[in-house]
Amino acid sequence: MHSEEIEAEGRPPYIHAMIAGGIGGSTGDMLMHSLDTVKTRQQGDPHFPPKYSSLGRSYYTIWRQEGIARGLYGGWIPALGGSFPGTLLFFGTYEWSKRFLIDHGLQHHLAYLSAGFLGDLAASIVYVPSEVLKTRLQLQGRYNNPHFTSGYNYRGTVDAARTIVRTEGASALFYGYKATLYRDLPFSALQFMFWEQFQAWSRVYKQSRDIGVPLELLTGAAAGGLAGVITCPLDVVKTRLQTQVNTPSSSSSAEPEPSSTHRPKDPNPQKRLISTSSPSTHRPKPGAIALKTSSVLTGLRVIYHTEGVGGWFRGVGPRGVWTFIQSGCMLFLYQRLLHKLEVWMPLDSSNTDSEAAL
Repeated sequence: MHSEEIEAEGRPPYIHAMIAGGIGGSTGDMLMHSLDTVKTRQQGDPHFPPKYSSLGRSYYTIWRQEGIARGLYGGWIPALGGSFPGTLLFFGTYEWSKRFLIDHGLQHHLAYLSAGFLGDLAASIVYVPSEVLKTRLQLQGRYNNPHFTSGYNYRGTVDAARTIVRTEGASALFYGYKATLYRDLPFSALQFMFWEQFQAWSRVYKQSRDIGVPLELLTGAAAGGLAGVITCPLDVVKTRLQTQVNTPSSSSSAEPEPSSTHRPKDPNPQKRLISTSSPSTHRPKPGAIALKTSSVLTGLRVIYHTEGVGGWFRGVGPRGVWTFIQSGCMLFLYQRLLHKLEVWMPLDSSNTDSEAAL
C-alpha cells in the first residue's frame, strides 16, 4: 500500500456511518449519564449551603436516597431520544460535508473542522430540546421528590414536555440554544479535526489502515479530551449564563415555593436556569459575580476581569476527563461498528462508487 493510501481518510457508506454514529454516540452518552446527573445536581442546587458537594459523596447520596432508575439515571429517556437521532444526523452531515469540501479542493484540516461544525449544527435541532427535558428531569429526580427540592416536579417525560409547552411556550424547549451552540460547535469541530489527524498519524505509524483497538481508543479519547480542554472557557460561560438567577420584575417566579410540588399546574412558569447540554462539568464558584448579560463574549470578558484566566478554566479537570472518556467510547464504538457493518450490511461496489461520487 502506498503511504498516501494509508494516510487518506476513510469513506464508509453514509448509511453505515449514520448507524454506527447513532449507536456509538448514544451508548457513550448513556455510559456517562449518571455522572451528568451528579453534575446537574451540583450546578442547579438552589440550597445554601449546597446539598451536593464532592463527586463521590453526591453519587452515594443520590443512589442511597433515590436509587438508580429515578435518581442517577433520571431523564435517561429524553437523553436517549435525543442522543441517537442527534448523533445519527451528526455523522451523516459530517461525512457528506467532509467529502464535499475535500473533493472541492479545501485543505483537509479545514474540511474536518468545517464538517464537524456543520454536523453539530444539524444535530442541535434534535439534541437541544431533548437536553432541556433531560436536564430538568435529572435535577428533579423522582416525582414529588422528598429528598431534594429543585423547583421542577414532572410526572415523566411526556408530562414535562406538555407542561413546558403549556406554561412557558414551545420556545422554552430551545432555552440556551445560542449559548449551547457557542460551546458545542467549536468543540465538535476541534474534536473531529484532531481525531482525523490522530487517525492519519496512527495509520502511518502502523503502516496499515487497521490501527488496532488500543490506538482506536486512544485517538478518539485524546481528540475529545484535547477539544474539551481548549473549549473549557466556553463551557464555563455557558453554564454561568444558564445558572445565574435573573432578578427583573418577574424575580418572584424565579424561585418556586416548596408547595409547588403539590401544585403541578401552577400558572407561574418554572424558571430554574440550569445548564442544558452535556458534557457540562463546570460548577459556578459560590459567591461568583453575576454576569448580568446574555452575551457569551461579554460573559467571557466579565469572568476574565473578575477571576482572571483561572476563571475561564474552572472545572477543566472534570471536563477533560469527561470528554476523554465519552469521546473515546463513542469513536471507538463508531469504528468497531463500521467494521461489523461491512460484514452485516455489505453494499455492492456500484452503490459505494456512486456515494463516493456525490
